[in-house]
Amino acid sequence: MDKNIARLRRARKTRARIADQKATRLVVYRSNCNIYAQIIDASGGKVLVSASTVEVDVRKDLPNGGNVDAAILVGKRIAEKAKELGIAHVAFDRSGFRYHGRVKALADAARENGLNF
Repeated sequence: MDKNIARLRRARKTRARIADQKATRLVVYRSNCNIYAQIIDASGGKVLVSASTVEVDVRKDLPNGGNVDAAILVGKRIAEKAKELGIAHVAFDRSGFRYHGRVKALADAARENGLNF
């Protein structure tokens, strides 16, 4: 089985569980060079908040967008933006990625800054 197919299979199972809960979800996607986070409403049709290492404000602070330090910064930004909108509880959707490294760093930073999941 291809690595990407296995990841997408894990993502589909997670998203089905989150859809049953009818919860707002924090979606994480990582590429080799960047990391992205979005908070999507319970219906799945609207992005409420987003943060990534491609944003201009983040880009000038980081020399590299594909490391743990960048993930921590994106986690802080997504939590701050969510608090401004009054979002406190989310379901964590790791998009099938393993919960370690950059994904874990982003989740821990978001928790430290006020998001509950």
